[in-house]
Amino acid sequence: MQYEQAEINKSESEGEVSALSCCPRSRVRRVAKRASYDRESVYALIDRLKTGHIAFVEDGEPRCIPITLWRYKDDLFVHTLNGGRMSKTLESGELLCISFAVTNEWVLSKSAYHHSANYESVVLYGRAERVECKEIFNEAFKAVINQIEEGRWEQVREPSEKERKVTALFRIPIEEGAYKSRTGGPVEEPEDMKLPVWHGTLST
Repeated sequence: MQYEQAEINKSESEGEVSALSCCPRSRVRRVAKRASYDRESVYALIDRLKTGHIAFVEDGEPRCIPITLWRYKDDLFVHTLNGGRMSKTLESGELLCISFAVTNEWVLSKSAYHHSANYESVVLYGRAERVECKEIFNEAFKAVINQIEEGRWEQVREPSEKERKVTALFRIPIEEGAYKSRTGGPVEEPEDMKLPVWHGTLST
């Protein structure tokens, strides 16, 4: 399905207020109180990291590829070598599982069991659609380059026809998934509080 030009022309305020859809495969079960399905949290982490992992099944075996992913409005974009294994997988329309994660602090407890981490993570599910339109191709790359450094797209050379031909760009609608995070200090058992060992958080 081609990404319609009308979607590119939407205002930034449209389409970003609804929660992500959730089903059994994407619902957080363990410590569910740390989960969120709001787009604001999901988008903030994607925009901050721009590096995630795409997981899929190939020939009956699991694959997980670390790759640059970025957001433009309500979609993820990813580029890869045209005609390569990754582009063929994405173009097949196979269901993908995409994850982002970062550890912000280590959480040190007075017991080995309660050591933990303060983190943020996102897991998404979706199917990729190849971007064929030259204008949308430019809009997507303009978005990520200007996210890295504001105004940079206007200073650099646009992709040449040769560079376009060797690059496959895919759009993945952000529709289903979850955000999960932990903040705060260590959990302690009352009987451990007397132990003469430091506890608290350490920045990564």
